[in-house]
Amino acid sequence: MPPEEMNDVLTKLPLRIGAYVPEDLLEDWFAPGTGMNPVSKIALDNAEAYGRRFECEFKYYPERFEGVFWKFVPAM
Repeated sequence: MPPEEMNDVLTKLPLRIGAYVPEDLLEDWFAPGTGMNPVSKIALDNAEAYGRRFECEFKYYPERFEGVFWKFVPAM
């Protein structure tokens, strides 16, 4: 699991601001021991579920080797 501080980051994350996490940490935090080339689907699914706990979206960018959590903007 991510460090406790990451829970605080996502809880306090302002709208439209992202928290960027390198893929090696995604794998370590969300699916340790599953390998990383490429990042496992288990890690990405778990990261997405983790983000939802804090009302955050999650997207993995393989070309940048990182995942991003951000608060979605409610429809106006």
